[in-house]
Amino acid sequence: MKDHPIPRVAAIHDLSGFGRAALCSIIPVLATMGIQPCPIPTAVLSTHSGGFSGYTFRDLTGDIPGIVGHWKALGLTFDGIYSGFLGSPAQVELVREIIRTFRTPDTWVVVDPVMGDNGALYSSIKEGMIAEMRRLIGEADLIVPNQTEAALLLGEDPAAPVTTAAALKARLRALSDLGPDTVLITSAVDEARPDQIGVAAYQRSTGRYWRVFSRRLAGSYPGTGDIFASVLLGSLLHGDSLPIAIDRAVGFISQCIKASDSYVYPHRDGVLLERELGLLRTPGLIGSYEEF
Repeated sequence: MKDHPIPRVAAIHDLSGFGRAALCSIIPVLATMGIQPCPIPTAVLSTHSGGFSGYTFRDLTGDIPGIVGHWKALGLTFDGIYSGFLGSPAQVELVREIIRTFRTPDTWVVVDPVMGDNGALYSSIKEGMIAEMRRLIGEADLIVPNQTEAALLLGEDPAAPVTTAAALKARLRALSDLGPDTVLITSAVDEARPDQIGVAAYQRSTGRYWRVFSRRLAGSYPGTGDIFASVLLGSLLHGDSLPIAIDRAVGFISQCIKASDSYVYPHRDGVLLERELGLLRTPGLIGSYEEF
């Protein structure tokens, strides 16, 4: 019997004071879904790096061992371990130690290999992170790279996304060969559906491929990947199957973007998450996922 009545997630991400990204989005999403988020901040930034310049950045690598040691002494256990933006390549080994320390047979270990988007590394990410992140995903049950990150992990050209179902399946399998049983690629495209964008998934243990597409929306907002992965993990922890969890996460992100795009404000501020959180307390309509 578990020692905690509410599912608990160790969330290893940065804390960006402004911009609705990382822990500022992950914490409210998980809490709204009835899950206790337990943050391990990897860095503190004044804003996220997507669209802002001159932001402050404090690397918290030296603080992480103390947090982990205290939690270990307390005998804490976690239903999920979810890592995202890391403040330095040196943090990879610390996250691997967290996984080895707190993982149980029932723990979902999710790694979002946050490194870049739109064909390039983020301004705060150094080249050395790629090889280290490749090591980290080998510890994961599930990874959620975007197209750029998937290519970087595989040593491919990040500016050349795959656009056919066959090529997408090959990329999913290649990523799974690096360790994780389940691989999702976000920002997936299909040349047969030029007006749509979606998520593709592969589960090695079942040999099944899934994808969920939705209409490509005009708005583009930083931080949506953090929200997507949080909804996905929350759904899995509540017993949803993989395709249903993906379906729900895609639907929620689409709703957030649609609602946000109806207002005039800087997109770098992120989606208007606060207006939509209540939707996570209601059953979602399922029906967009498909095998391929």
